[in-house]
Amino acid sequence: MILATPDASHRLGRELAALVRPGDVVALSGPLGAGKTSIARGLLEALGLESEAPSPSFAIVQPYDPPEVRLPVLHVDLYRIEAPEEAGELGLDDARADSLLVVEWPERLGEGAWHDALWLALEMNADGTRTLTARVPAAWKDRWPST
Repeated sequence: MILATPDASHRLGRELAALVRPGDVVALSGPLGAGKTSIARGLLEALGLESEAPSPSFAIVQPYDPPEVRLPVLHVDLYRIEAPEEAGELGLDDARADSLLVVEWPERLGEGAWHDALWLALEMNADGTRTLTARVPAAWKDRWPST
């Protein structure tokens, strides 16, 4: 899928909001500036967040709870995680039981993390567009429109 503008990334996030449920992981992978946070912000907006979601780069985990959003969400940025073991301290697997995890930089945990995550990889193209590739696990096959 080609995302022609930053607004297209935001719209994709808004569309994802209709598909997600507690227990899901949406993994957003790609280089700095690729649009990961734009997708996350669109998703949070469509879930009811009225203010712009800050990037969780420094906090690492930014929680959102009802009534601010329609379901509990943890927006996670693992950019500053240097080793997968560090993420264990965040308690993400436990929190996932009743929350949606939106994870930027999931590759910091290694390829084996969250085998059932909807993995969206973004690549930046020379013309300013982004190419999005989705790895769609079985748990998402009936929800992801491109399968």
